[in-house]
Amino acid sequence: MSKQIQDAYIVAAARTPIGRSHRGMFRNTRPDDLLVAAIQAAMAQVPGLDPKAIEDAVIGCAMPEGEQGLNMARVAALLAGLPNSVGGITVNRFCASGLSAVQMAADRIRVGEADVMIAGGAESMSMVPMSGNKPSFNPAVFAKDENIGIAYGMGLTAEKVAQQWKVSREAQDAFALQSHLKAIKAQQAGEFGDEIIPVDVLDRLPNLATGEISVKTRQVKLDEGPRADTTLEALGKLRPVFASPKDTAGKPTGMGSVTAGNSSQTSDGAGCLILASEKAVKQFDLKPLARFVSFASRGVPPEIMGIGPIEAIPAALKSAGLKLDDLGWIELNEAFAAQALAVINTVGLNPEVVNPMGGAIALGHPLGATGAIRAATVVHALRRHNLKYGMVTMCVGTGQGAAGIFERV
Repeated sequence: MSKQIQDAYIVAAARTPIGRSHRGMFRNTRPDDLLVAAIQAAMAQVPGLDPKAIEDAVIGCAMPEGEQGLNMARVAALLAGLPNSVGGITVNRFCASGLSAVQMAADRIRVGEADVMIAGGAESMSMVPMSGNKPSFNPAVFAKDENIGIAYGMGLTAEKVAQQWKVSREAQDAFALQSHLKAIKAQQAGEFGDEIIPVDVLDRLPNLATGEISVKTRQVKLDEGPRADTTLEALGKLRPVFASPKDTAGKPTGMGSVTAGNSSQTSDGAGCLILASEKAVKQFDLKPLARFVSFASRGVPPEIMGIGPIEAIPAALKSAGLKLDDLGWIELNEAFAAQALAVINTVGLNPEVVNPMGGAIALGHPLGATGAIRAATVVHALRRHNLKYGMVTMCVGTGQGAAGIFERV
């Protein structure tokens, strides 16, 4: 934004741990409650900020219905104790919803329309399924071959990427293993301590003999997904779970290569960032973590949606006036190992700076929350490792890519 009026700074960034969906620690925890916890934690990082200075809360959610419907952004802002004057809007760009929320909040500040904004994301894949509670495709999607990709399951798009970009099963499994190893190492080193907030979980335990239900509270502090027992041998034994791809003649090529082990984990979680103008930074004596530099979104064929970052990354770099070598930390959402490797190899990303603390294969991917969660990871990692620029990028369902760049202040 060469014509922006002012810069937007991230002055707080917090997230909940990420839980495994359906059987994990947040399976009975509402997503708006997770978001409330994240908002309150971010606000605690800026004690000098007057909440009345916040104009709006922009919150991403990929499936904004059920427990995360009814404009969750506004509801959570109020439940978090923010003044009635703080607005709320829930936005949806599927997997990039949280990152788009950060971009939209930053833009309000950069064009001079606001001085303080909240941005974030929340998703419970335990409570709201992948396609929502009542998926209903427009019949026109199936009327023409070029539109059918809109209805493809994400796993099938990953198989198509693996076939077209020639990403082997062995390479995918090796990538998945590294995701877990890096995540475990980062957890043991306390690398997530700056961004993760502890969350209290209520466990209701029935006594079958008496019929009584006891309630116990436990505090969770770590992402639930990383597995220290993951091995190449174990990953290699997992069967492909999606349709086998076909060659150009329409003949099956054999077994597929995308498995539960080399795909992202369906998850529950929330994240929140607070953004401020330079005026607000000075007024409330805030300490910026990073500056929001640029954002780009680009469309790609829906049936190979995983390659979206291939188009979005160069656009975000061009807007920022940067080169790939300027990026010291890259959070590339690992929707699938197949698409992550296709992006890394095609764009020429340095593997050493991509997901240094593991990615969604190990850490989980709570859809609309992921962009905000990974933005929190980046801004804290840049400061912790004394790096200048970092990026969050991901593919998006129905064929999109998104990328946002941050600068350590």
